[in-house]
Parts: sequence; structure tokens; C-alpha cells
Amino acid sequence: MNIKIDSRKVIKGDTFIALRGINNDGHKYVIDAIKNGASTVIVEEGEYNVNTIVVKDTKEYLKEYLENNYYDEIKKLKLIGMTGTNGKTTTCFLLYQALNKINKKCAYIGTLGFYLTDEKRMLTNTTPSLYELYEMLLECVQNNYEYVVMEVSSQGISMGRVDTLVFDYVIFSNLTQDHLDYHGTIDNYVLEKQKLFKMTNNSFAIINSDDKYKDYFILDNKNITYGKTSNDYKISDINCTIKGSSFRLNDEEYFTKLIGEYNIYNITVVIILLKLLEVEKIKEVIENLDSPNGRMDIINYKDNVIIIDYAHTPDAVEKIITNVSKLPHNKVITLIGCGGNRDRSKRSIMGDIATKYSDYVIFTSDNPRYEKPKKILKDITCKLDIKNYKIIENREKAIKKSIQMLSKNDILLLLGKGHEDYQIIRDKKIPFSDKEKVMKYLR
Repeated sequence: MNIKIDSRKVIKGDTFIALRGINNDGHKYVIDAIKNGASTVIVEEGEYNVNTIVVKDTKEYLKEYLENNYYDEIKKLKLIGMTGTNGKTTTCFLLYQALNKINKKCAYIGTLGFYLTDEKRMLTNTTPSLYELYEMLLECVQNNYEYVVMEVSSQGISMGRVDTLVFDYVIFSNLTQDHLDYHGTIDNYVLEKQKLFKMTNNSFAIINSDDKYKDYFILDNKNITYGKTSNDYKISDINCTIKGSSFRLNDEEYFTKLIGEYNIYNITVVIILLKLLEVEKIKEVIENLDSPNGRMDIINYKDNVIIIDYAHTPDAVEKIITNVSKLPHNKVITLIGCGGNRDRSKRSIMGDIATKYSDYVIFTSDNPRYEKPKKILKDITCKLDIKNYKIIENREKAIKKSIQMLSKNDILLLLGKGHEDYQIIRDKKIPFSDKEKVMKYLR
């Protein structure tokens, strides 16, 4: 694209558009863009020695520009959009794998990054800016991709990051407390997610019938539900072991390497899409799908199991602890923290859940950002009556201690960070990986 939002990427003849953000203002970089060769600048104010277009709202101008100049190209792609509190990353990554396995060339955009067939790129946000999305989607078109599966976050919807896009399939997983620091109330949160289901054109809507918010996501037609209460795809006869899970979907039996009841819901979405595409040998595809990095990532250690997972909401934490508790074990030990400068109201809830469902808990630092870890840990533990926990602020020391506590047939859950290879301290990303720390200690 010859329109740029980053002055550093401008080359001779480009148009630079100055966008105002929460923490920055593109107008500060107009001169830099001109020095780099911009022949036109689009701004909300100011006069410059190149062709200058002054508009009321550069963000709205950019949206219209992208749609008018590039949407005819990207509409060639079949877009799959998924929203919900938990399960988006795993389900979208499974869909990405499955479609590529049946030779439907598919890209993935979400928490894990931007995945093409042979390339992975990190992203700043689960749902990138509209400009970045258009860049990625155009790249997919140019490289003959047929499908793109995307995680669509509530903040992304709210900030207009998926505006102008039309989805061929929309999926709703579940909705529980999260991001209330941004949305204010659970009602605002659900209504924001609901907007994805209005960005469709006679599309299929795939909806978890067991979630209490399901009715918000029902379309006028082409609804497909799944779950224990579904009349379309009914889940039953669940059996989970440390080696995988089996279940029945309507009258068919399936097996997946993934562990836990909630992963059966994730796998079911993949089965539904493959059936819509009239794929043969679905069971064979399903049996060969792997969890994404940092989601139920299992490390065997002596007679114990260490599981690394991204679970960082009350619902996700409760589900993973209760699910692994159904597996044969002696003790369940959980290591967990909460992120700084995020929804404070969920901290004590997560502390209660962790201590209620685990035999022992170590509370530690997560991504403190601009908050003091001690303050976050106090918020987590302030309402606890039970004393089956220890506070170790330093995450590496906490991981080491949790491994030392393992005896025989124990399960250790390291929660909250998953695939992340950093800790956010103030505005810096400090290299840190739960898995690397575990492997370092085991060596």
C-alpha cells in the first residue's frame, strides 16, 4: 500500500496519514515522513511544503480509503471470525491447522501472531489495527490464500479494528468476566462482542448453546449450535485422560490429543466447519491436531506432570483446575498471578478459585506493568480464609519452588503466561518464558 501510518516506513512518493492514538499522535511525525519522501500528507491540522489534505478525522478517512481502494481485493478471502472470553486462540489455531491439512490454504491472525504457511510474525494486539489487517489480508490474497481465521477481541471491535470487513463464518465460544477495566460492565462487554455477528453477509453463525449469553449471538438464519444442550451438535460421553480426550458428537465418536472438557468444545467447532465444507475423513484430521504453544503444554517430570497454560480469567482458571483434577493424581499445585493495570475486580475471585480447587497454590508476579507486584498480590489474597497458599513475588523463584514441591503423581499448573516469552514491567518487555524456566531447572 502506498499510504503509510508509520513515518519510518515511508518511501519516496508515499502518502502519510497522521493518526491520533491513545498514547501517541501521528502529527508529531509529519515532518519525518516528508523527509523520508512523502509526497502527500493527510492531517487534521497544519500546513506543510508538500500536497496537504486536511480532514476532520484521519481515522475515518483511512477507513474509507482502505475500503474504497483495497476491499475488492480482500473480499476474495473467506474470513472466519471468532469472539468470546476463552477458547479463541486454541480454536482458531486448530481451525488454521485443520484447513491447511485438507489443502485449504489458510492464515491465522490472533494472540499467537500472524501465521502464514511457512512464516510466523509476532503482533502487538490480538486483533491488529485496521491498517495492519488490510496489509496482512492483501498479503494473503497476493500469496493465493483461500481462508483467514481471526481472533476478534472486544477491544478490537470497539476500536474499529475490524470495520469494513465482512465475515463468512462467525463463532462464539463463551463469555465470562474479563476486560471490565475497559468496558466497565459485563453488559457493555457482551454488546461489543455481539457486533461481530452483525459484520456478516448471510453467514454461518456457530454458537455455544451452553453459554448463558448465547441468545445475543443468534442470527436471523444459518445458526448452528454446539454443546451439551444443543439440538444441532450435541456433546456427550466425555472421557478425558492425560493422553487425550474422547467424546461423542451426536452419533459419532471422536478422539483428540487435547486434554480437558473445554478443549472438546474447541475441537467441536473445527468438526462443524469441516462438515460444512463436506470434508471426508474428519476423524483423521481431528486426531492429528495439536494444541498451540502455551495451551495445555505438558511436560512430564519423573512421575509428575507439569502443565503450562495461558489461563488468566476466573472462568479459564476454574475450568483448567477442575478439569485436571478429574485426571488421576495425588495433589494439584497451582502457580498463578494477575496482570497489572487490568481489571482489579477479578483478582480476589481468581485467588478464591485457585485456593478452592487446588491442593496448594503459589501466588506470584505475572505482568505487573506499572503496578507494584506486592499490591497486586495483596488484591489476590485479601479475601482468602483458607491458608493453602504461599506468596513468592519473583516468578522464577516461584516456579523453582513449585517444582521442588512435587512428590509423586502430582500435577503442577503454571498459569497466566502460556506462550508469552516476556514479562511486562512498566513499559518494558523483559525476556521471560515459563517453559524455558521449567526446562532450565529440570536440566
